[in-house]
Amino acid sequence: EVEKIQIKITSLSLTESRITADETIQQLFVECRLNNFLAEETPLSLPKLPSGQRIHYNYSTVINVDKEDNHAEREYLKSILLKPDLPADSLKFTVVSDPPEDEQDLECEDIGFAYVSLKEIFQKQRDIIEQDIDVFDSQDASALIGKLTVTVEALNALRSVHEECKNA
Repeated sequence: EVEKIQIKITSLSLTESRITADETIQQLFVECRLNNFLAEETPLSLPKLPSGQRIHYNYSTVINVDKEDNHAEREYLKSILLKPDLPADSLKFTVVSDPPEDEQDLECEDIGFAYVSLKEIFQKQRDIIEQDIDVFDSQDASALIGKLTVTVEALNALRSVHEECKNA
């Protein structure tokens, strides 16, 4: 079996915040990052919707972590399991504002962050399936700006890495 982490970004719903109020923020996409070496993003940026409505991405991606071809990713997973104090043990989801076509001088701007702890998936022995995770404002980490519905299936890969650590 190919060892992999499966990630699905289903949808995003925004709560009332500076994001919903800001008219320069019109199109949003979501990036998913594993530590510093792997980033995937939804191919489409979709129009921002009013608070409470879901923006549907239905985007899936796979991160392979097999020994043969994906050594760096695998070593990173090992470090998560072996070093309890490693701070960066999460998949990081970033909600990004994509400037409108006619405003190309504007930059893409990170507006919010959400996290899924891989260590926690292993500790609880439970994948995250279609779960709403909190998205916090990039300018104020205590301000909730929405919910991102995601699936992260990593348990099998983490178990396999853990077996390997035990047998090493």
